[in-house]
Amino acid sequence: MVDGLRLDVAEGVATLTLDRPDALNALTFEIYRALPGVLAGLGEDRSVRVVVVTGAGKGFCSGGSVHEIIRPLLGRPVREVYDFARRTCDVIEAMRALRRPIIAAVNGVAVGAGAMLALAADLRIASAKARFGFLFTRVGLSGADMGACHLLPRVVGLGNATELLLRGNLIGAEEAFRIGLVNRVVAPEAVQAETLALALELARGPAFALGLTKEMLDRAFTMDLRAALEAEAQAQALCMSMPEFQEGHDAFVEKRDPDFRRFEP
Repeated sequence: MVDGLRLDVAEGVATLTLDRPDALNALTFEIYRALPGVLAGLGEDRSVRVVVVTGAGKGFCSGGSVHEIIRPLLGRPVREVYDFARRTCDVIEAMRALRRPIIAAVNGVAVGAGAMLALAADLRIASAKARFGFLFTRVGLSGADMGACHLLPRVVGLGNATELLLRGNLIGAEEAFRIGLVNRVVAPEAVQAETLALALELARGPAFALGLTKEMLDRAFTMDLRAALEAEAQAQALCMSMPEFQEGHDAFVEKRDPDFRRFEP
């Protein structure tokens, strides 16, 4: 693990903490390089059923570090800048490819790349004091950054996404909830507890089926209805061949809670 990242695993929940609280958890080159490998490793770890991404201190993530990333990139050859931009995209790709539910516990400001890390999660729980901003156009960059133009309209709708990306304005947690950017808004002191409760609920669920559901949601973006129906029929047939489905059936018949944790992801 590199400086600025912390990983803890307990009860099937891996908590990945951005740990640079004095800099509002701003990302560095080293963190960008490390994250895809860390996420891939979590996908290989059969003890991990759910992943939580959060920030230390008062912020979630203030984006790429101005001093450690932005300033060094000024005036660099286009190819070098492209290589960096592509590396940031690798993080989002790794999050979406991970066959585990990811919950973002947004405990404070989430702007720029920080907003994208939250967006790339499957679920988002926000502190009432959280603020979100896709600030790219504010600094002369395209709003098309780290998959924003692909993911954001699918979460908040095209009209809301267009305004957020063109204006680069900050919005509070309640507005984020209103447009569907976050799933829940809770008191600041309750963010971690609410997130853990949801993570443990999902960890008790059927890991294979949850992972396949995440994959199918992503794949459906590029399918027409006929292709989606065929893919979903195949997905259900696959799930019906898994021991989790047998356990779900037996638990229903026996009037008990299913024990899906017996089966590895």
